[in-house]
Amino acid sequence: MGKVIVAVVAVAILSFVLADLLGPSSTLFGNDTNVGEIAGQSISLKEFQNEVQQRENNYILNFNRTATEREKPTLRQQAWDFLITKYAFTKEYEKLGVQVHEDEMWDMMQGKNISPGIKQSFTNPNTGEFDRQQFMQFLQQLPTLPPDAQVRWNLFKNDLKPGRERLKYENLMLLSSYATNAEGERKYGAETDVAEVKYVYVPFYSVNDSSVQVSDNDLEAYLNGNKEKYKVEESRSLKYVSFSVIPSAEDSAFVRQEMLDLKEEFKTVNDDSVFASLNTDGLSPFNRYNVGTLPLQLQGNVSNITQGDVRGPYLDAGNFKLYKVTEVFEDTVEYARASHILIKGEDDEAKTEARRILNEIKAGASFEEMARQYGTDGTSSKGGDLGWFKTGTMVEEFNEAVFSATRTGLLNNTVKTQFGYHIIRVDNLKTGTSYKIASVEREILPSDDTRNQAFRKADEFAAAVDDLSSFEEIATQDTITVLAANKLGNNDRRVGALGEARQIVQWLFTDASKGDVSKVYELDDNYVVAVMTAETNEGYQSIDKIRNELSVKVKNEKKGQIIIDKLNGLTGTLEEIAAAYGDDASVYNSSDLKLTSNSLPSVGFDPKAVGRAFGLSSAEKTAPFASENGVLIIEMINKTEAPEIADYATYKTQVAQDFQNQARYNIAEAVKEFADIKDERYKFY
Repeated sequence: MGKVIVAVVAVAILSFVLADLLGPSSTLFGNDTNVGEIAGQSISLKEFQNEVQQRENNYILNFNRTATEREKPTLRQQAWDFLITKYAFTKEYEKLGVQVHEDEMWDMMQGKNISPGIKQSFTNPNTGEFDRQQFMQFLQQLPTLPPDAQVRWNLFKNDLKPGRERLKYENLMLLSSYATNAEGERKYGAETDVAEVKYVYVPFYSVNDSSVQVSDNDLEAYLNGNKEKYKVEESRSLKYVSFSVIPSAEDSAFVRQEMLDLKEEFKTVNDDSVFASLNTDGLSPFNRYNVGTLPLQLQGNVSNITQGDVRGPYLDAGNFKLYKVTEVFEDTVEYARASHILIKGEDDEAKTEARRILNEIKAGASFEEMARQYGTDGTSSKGGDLGWFKTGTMVEEFNEAVFSATRTGLLNNTVKTQFGYHIIRVDNLKTGTSYKIASVEREILPSDDTRNQAFRKADEFAAAVDDLSSFEEIATQDTITVLAANKLGNNDRRVGALGEARQIVQWLFTDASKGDVSKVYELDDNYVVAVMTAETNEGYQSIDKIRNELSVKVKNEKKGQIIIDKLNGLTGTLEEIAAAYGDDASVYNSSDLKLTSNSLPSVGFDPKAVGRAFGLSSAEKTAPFASENGVLIIEMINKTEAPEIADYATYKTQVAQDFQNQARYNIAEAVKEFADIKDERYKFY
């Protein structure tokens, strides 16, 4: 028997070793260990990891802790962006002769053109100006400073040169762009000119689908004419089922019993705050409360709370809670609780209405129901309840009425404030009583048995299915909800409602083919089984992939032509044309249309239609034309052009700034595009 066990263990170890050797990141049999390619340069896993490690080290220096798993993807992206700059942008610098010499580096650190980063770090807080003397002292003392300070400075210094190179490169193009006076004037007009237009609108859906026929040739012709709209990145799609790990009744009972045992100990300890800190899962083991901020479970018994009381355990949002009252004392700030019904207005009509409601409540009507029926502020839905509030919170008249009350219940008269007339019920008289409370909180977590049961269900499901059809069929039989996550990218980390699920995305792109079913993945409190449903390669989509979408576009083109042909045969005013066309044609007006609007009322987003409208002269109208959602005939009623102004410099500057902002983005995207970047980090992360 011992030999059998040894053999089984040996086979298990061997399977793990082989899995690593034959996995996507293995070097055995020449498997690729590159994470991608930038501008013809292969990026090895080692080089990428070195850059990531440098950023993780820098993170520790800046924040005095290691990056969390949630933060590490950001650092990896920073490392990848650095490599893009290193290999893609550097080649562009070399072509143009962009350089940063040593004397320029000195100038950025000690000369006339100090780096903004240095200025920010060595700004005198009293003057708000760069303190050169302080910076020079820092440089002189640098060799004697702690190692982490020296490392931080070297990291900053090393970033100066590539940052200045990038700035020079971008400025060669950014500073060559400019705006003319005419462009400034045009922007002024686009923002200020106003048009009054009238238009006939016939939506595409008014023509029945059966009236148009779409062939594959039609789809191909449309796709060829609009190919760039259907260019896609590599992606995968999947469907998945999840088996939640939910604490059982036994798990809840176990935690409750633990809390009952703690309660007995809690009663006898002297240092309540220390005991609570050592035993709680919560973040606030010891707090000071007033009567209004007490935990809800204690507010209901506020009249009999005494020092030394240990209350609970209470079940609250998946946690059991114990509270120990360590001190009861009187504070200088007082609190009271009240409800009210506000009748807005300061006239006699509002006053009369408030008194009528007050009298009905005195006669036996429910205060809460009257508040819901007649209240005019946000408390009406809560029966007028204002909760606890401290003195000075409410307006003076309201505050005086509540805090001077000597008994609870309905006040005899209405109270007038700047908001109107209030009918007030004092629910709790003023009190300055405050409390110091230690609390122990324990989360109800699933036990190992509960987790094992959820895993077995997931494992049984995974073993019973082998393709998409059986996946959906068995899920339906077992009433398990199937969810979808479409068009996932190879570096995505989140999957639908699952949230962080990087391992499933890696499976999609490294091991899976269409129809493959995954193993069981453990994600927080879920066990997940997925099936790959679709694969899209980078490039232009085929007709079969987007047939439905293309069919809608082509149908709308043909419907548009049918509508245009019918409208072309009609004459008269727009109202007469619409009447002659039929019920599907409507006439609309817009009296304040601007060129920057991008949409027409009752038509929707349609910048081309707005542009055509502004191309008309007064009383001129367009021929029928197809727009985004239907066919339009637009008539210009009147165009009010903005008066000329003496100087368009402000608008000219805005145009130039827009040019530069767009150019900065376009420069980066163009360099990346021509660098032919191949990102295969998904194989390893």
